[in-house]
Amino acid sequence: NIFASCMVANGDADGLVTGSTRNYFVAYDDITRVIEPAAKSRIFGMSIIMVEGRTLFVADTTVHHLPSSEELADIACQTAEIAKKLGYNPRVAMLSFANFGNPAIEGTERVHGAIEVLNSRKVDFEYDGEMAADVALNREAMGRYPFCRLSEPANVLVMPAIHSASISTKMLEELGNATLIGPILMGLNQSVQIARIGATATEVLN
Repeated sequence: NIFASCMVANGDADGLVTGSTRNYFVAYDDITRVIEPAAKSRIFGMSIIMVEGRTLFVADTTVHHLPSSEELADIACQTAEIAKKLGYNPRVAMLSFANFGNPAIEGTERVHGAIEVLNSRKVDFEYDGEMAADVALNREAMGRYPFCRLSEPANVLVMPAIHSASISTKMLEELGNATLIGPILMGLNQSVQIARIGATATEVLN
């Protein structure tokens, strides 16, 4: 991984794919010893879920264990930008187990703080939270909160922690007849991807 990263950094290779025989975080640690983040970018993992005619962008699925409010806001902005480039109108839901401060339980502060950060940035995409997954994805459930700023169900889901992101995407893939693309490593200044351990040839090719 380190030798290959050096090849990419020095222009002797155009990209790097690894991970199918190594733990993700071992590969990530090796790569980030050599490859730096892109300018004004934060490194994070994004997964794309396609299910029942819907496409969802989910982040961060691989890098930040418990992202801060600032990190969550950065991840939201970068994921929204990716969704735009792929032809989608991003509607970002900052997910939590609480809905708009109710219940006010310890653990929701980071997500609520991320909304404040986004408010201060005056971003050009729809966003709201903190909210539960059913409210973010179900028009009827969202209707119970008439003050919600999303015009339609969300298509960008920013997770409050890596464990919730990993559990939910893998559960959907196994039980929900969903197609999962990724996790895709975003934010590096070179083209590097880490496949899931045990990835099939098709997954590595994708």
